[in-house]
Amino acid sequence: MSGKTWVIERLGHHGDGVAEGPVYAPMTLPGEEVTGRLEGQRLTDVRIVRPSESRVAPPCRHFRSCGGCAVQHAADAFVSEWKQGIVETALRAQGLETGFLPMHVSPPGSRRRATFSARRTKKGAMAGFHARASGVIVEIPDCRLLHPDLARGPEIAADLAKVGASRRGELAAAMTVSAGGLDVDVRGGLGADMALRAALADVAREGSLARLRWEGEIVFQETPPEQVFGRARVVPPPGAFLQATTEGEAALVADVTSHLAGAERIADLFSGCGTFTFPLAETARVHAVEGDPEMVAALETAQRHVQGLKPVTAAVRDLFREPLTAGELGAFDGICLDPPRAGAEAQVAEIARSGVARVAYVSCNPVSFARDARALTQAGYAMGHVRVVDQFRWSPHVELATVFTLDV
Repeated sequence: MSGKTWVIERLGHHGDGVAEGPVYAPMTLPGEEVTGRLEGQRLTDVRIVRPSESRVAPPCRHFRSCGGCAVQHAADAFVSEWKQGIVETALRAQGLETGFLPMHVSPPGSRRRATFSARRTKKGAMAGFHARASGVIVEIPDCRLLHPDLARGPEIAADLAKVGASRRGELAAAMTVSAGGLDVDVRGGLGADMALRAALADVAREGSLARLRWEGEIVFQETPPEQVFGRARVVPPPGAFLQATTEGEAALVADVTSHLAGAERIADLFSGCGTFTFPLAETARVHAVEGDPEMVAALETAQRHVQGLKPVTAAVRDLFREPLTAGELGAFDGICLDPPRAGAEAQVAEIARSGVARVAYVSCNPVSFARDARALTQAGYAMGHVRVVDQFRWSPHVELATVFTLDV
C-alpha cells in the first residue's frame, strides 16, 4: 500500500473515480482522498481516507465483488446529477445547450433482461456476473437489479451449464422476461445432439421457460415469449433488442408519443419489433423501418393480429448504408428515430435535408446523439428539452429522449 494520497477530481464515463494523472480508482467519488497501490494508471486496494458526503452504503452485498454495478456507493441524487452531466458535457463538446426535464429512474428489481455467465465446475456449475475487471464469475443470489422473474436466471444458467457446457468453456445466457416465461438465448455451449437436446428441454421445462435457443437453434418452446407494445402482442426473435425495464420503456414511449402528437404519417426508423410503432399507430399511420428481417417479420405478424390501430407498414432496410432519402421522408410529417449506440449519422443527414417538421430522437449514447443533434440544429431544427432515462440503475449507461422541431 503506497503512502501517497490521491484526490478524486471527477467520475469517468465508466464510473471510476479519476485523479490527476489520470489515475483511475474504482468505487470512489469526487472530492475523496484515497490511497492505494498504483498499477499502471489504476489504483488497487483502494482505501478511503476522507469520504465524500455523497457516499452511501451499497444496497447490494455483492457490490464490491460483482462487476454488474459501478456506482452503488453513491447517493441517488449524485448519480442523477452525474448522468445528466454526461449528456451536458457531450452537448457542450458540439457547441450545444438545452434544458432538461425531470429524470426517470427505474426502480430496483426492475431489470427484465440480462446476460449471465456460467461455467461447469467439479461439483456442478456456477453462474452470475463477472467480477469487476475480471473474467471470474461471481454468484449473485441477492442481486438488487433483477426483476423477480429474472432473479432465478443464474440458477437456470447453471443448470444449462451442467448439461451443455464444456469444462473449458463459458456459457453466455441472455435472458428476457416475457409474458410466457423467461426467453433464453445461449452461446458458448456444446453442439446439440439428440441427447443434449433432450437434456436441455428437461432443464427448460423444469425452469418454466417460454423458449430456449441454443447456439442459434431453438431447442424448446412451450409458450410464445410475447412482449406487449401498446395494444400489440409481439413475439420477438431470440436475443432481439428490448428496453431494459418496463418503467423505462413507458417513460420513453410517453415522451415520443407526446413529441409526435398530431402527426398523421410517421416514419419509425430503427423500429426494432415495434416498441414505438404500435403506440404511435393509435393516432397516426406508421411506416416502420428496421435492418433485421426477423424483427420486421415479428412486427408484421403482430400487426396482422391487432385491432383498432391506424395502418402500419414495415420494411427491411439497412439505414446505415441505405438511409431513407430526403425525398422519401417528404411523405411523412413526423419521425421517430431510435438508433443503436453508433447513432444515425447518414440518416440524420437525409432528415436534415427533408423538411420533416418533427423528429423524436431516442438515444443510448450521448456522444453520438450530440453529433447528430448538431447536424439537425445546423439545418435549422430547434432542440427541445432532454429527458434522461436511467434504466440501467447504478451503471454508467445513459439513455435520453428529446424532440427536434422545424418551422415549416
